[in-house]
Amino acid sequence: MSRMTDPEPQAGPPAERPAPSGSDRRTVLATGAFGALMVLAAALVIIDAIRLPETNAVVGPAVVPLPIGILLGLVGAILLGQSVLRLRTAPAGVQWQPKALLRLAGMVTALVAFAVLLPFLGYVVTSAGLFVAAAMLLGATHLGRMIAYGWALAAIVFLVFDRLIGLTLPTGPWGF
Repeated sequence: MSRMTDPEPQAGPPAERPAPSGSDRRTVLATGAFGALMVLAAALVIIDAIRLPETNAVVGPAVVPLPIGILLGLVGAILLGQSVLRLRTAPAGVQWQPKALLRLAGMVTALVAFAVLLPFLGYVVTSAGLFVAAAMLLGATHLGRMIAYGWALAAIVFLVFDRLIGLTLPTGPWGF
């Protein structure tokens, strides 16, 4: 007797089943290259953080870059390791996502708009806009919810960095 949670038997040999999305050889190699780049960037960030001069302040200048460098290296190493493991079984075919080039162009446009509008509209407004644009380009379906999430996330980051830590972020005509 089969339970409802048992997976259904797969029809045909494994070679006939379609490969899961993102497992083709080109994607695996790109993921590995990105992971290696992240490990290299992490090493540079950690070296630079260690070389920062010591201060008498309670929070020194290496407080943020050092953990970020460590996390960057950890994520990069995980991506690189996964790529090495998947490379042996990755099929040679290329799986393209529909309208990927349009989404890429939209993201580049959103980043350029963020950079151009940041001095005029301030951090919170432009960051919320960038979040919403990225979420919608990646397939989010609830525009109102994305606006609320983007606004909340940008406001929290602004409050933490600008008000608590004291790193001045660009303010728009509304003062935030």
